[in-house]
Amino acid sequence: VQLQASGGGLVQPGGSLRLSCAASASIYRTVSMSWYRQAPGKQRELVARTTSDGNTDSSDSVKGRFTISGDIASGMVFLQMDALEPDDTAVYYCHSQIYASLYDYRKRRQKELWGHGTQVTVSS
Repeated sequence: VQLQASGGGLVQPGGSLRLSCAASASIYRTVSMSWYRQAPGKQRELVARTTSDGNTDSSDSVKGRFTISGDIASGMVFLQMDALEPDDTAVYYCHSQIYASLYDYRKRRQKELWGHGTQVTVSS
C-alpha cells in the first residue's frame, strides 16, 4: 500500500491550495492520517492530523488557516490551505498509521506509511 499525494504548486501570498492524499489499496484499519512538511534546512514538522475517532489537531503556525479533513477509513485525507504565507513554503508529506491486518490489530502492531512529497511554494 502506498500513499499518493497531489495538489501542490506555486501560489501567491494570501492564496489557497488543496492537497489530497489517497491510499493505493484498501487498508485493514487506519488509526490516523496526517500532513507533515519540511522546509529547506529545517526538520520535518507535523502540520495537521486526523484520527479514526474523529479528532483533529494542527500546529499553532497553521491554526485558523489550514483545515484537515477526509475519510480516513477509506484512506483519504485533504489539507485545505488558505491565507498562505511564504513561510508555508515546503515539501508536504502525507503520513498514516495503520493496522495492516487483523493479526497486526490484535497484536497492536502499527505500521507507518509515508507518501512522496508534494512541493508547495508561496511567492509573489
